[in-house]
Amino acid sequence: MSSTTNGTTGTTDTTGTTGTTGTGDLYGKVALVTGGSRGIGEAVALRLARDGADVALTYRHSEERAERVVERIKALGRRARAVRADNADPTAVRAAVKTTVAEFGRLDILVNNAGAGVLAPIEEITAEDVDRVLHVNVRAPYLACQTAAGHMGEGGRIVTIGSCMAERVAFPGGSLYATGKAALTGLTKAPARELGPRGITANLVHPGPIDTDTNPADGPGAEAQRSLTALGRYGRPEEVAATVAHLAGAGGRYITGASVAVDGGFAA
Repeated sequence: MSSTTNGTTGTTDTTGTTGTTGTGDLYGKVALVTGGSRGIGEAVALRLARDGADVALTYRHSEERAERVVERIKALGRRARAVRADNADPTAVRAAVKTTVAEFGRLDILVNNAGAGVLAPIEEITAEDVDRVLHVNVRAPYLACQTAAGHMGEGGRIVTIGSCMAERVAFPGGSLYATGKAALTGLTKAPARELGPRGITANLVHPGPIDTDTNPADGPGAEAQRSLTALGRYGRPEEVAATVAHLAGAGGRYITGASVAVDGGFAA
């Protein structure tokens, strides 16, 4: 249910130095994580770096926060770059992929994480709300996949972050958000089929209630969300990141077109 957003076109050159020794499942790989400056995206970027990947991440608002993530990645001996890009801007989405390839020379892993959410009664949703949410949550991942596919080779991985609300809408107000996240199933199965012959996988991860600054475990409505899970607790961003890393690594080579729930049993 947690979502992350990312913002205005531009780039920040924060390239680090590649470590001299290679360890980890993803050593030698390059990843792009959209919305990677906080929450689930931050956890994913750091996990992929720990597993050996060089990582580019996009952000919308806080350059300072993105830089902190970049510095943490560089401290792990990996290269990193923060790219300012608003997922609502189709030019910025494509540019983020191209910037990553230009900077690191390749792209092996795309994680479509950035998102936007509007939770409100269906009669209160405006046309502007619909445009914003669908542009960020559907059009942007599509364009990122489309652009990334032109640069990926054998072993390429596309992982998109959906939501448990694509499987179960347990309370009112989620019509628009659920619509956008449900569309990502098609944006996973079709590319999995189309890109499979090239050795590229595409998978979808559906987080449940995750403890982030946009959906804190002690925030309003948190107890209701917690009660809807089979495990009776919020998840941690690192738990979602672990599943993304598995799909991006050697263990995920024969998984494609799949939707994986990391939701504590929310949709059980």
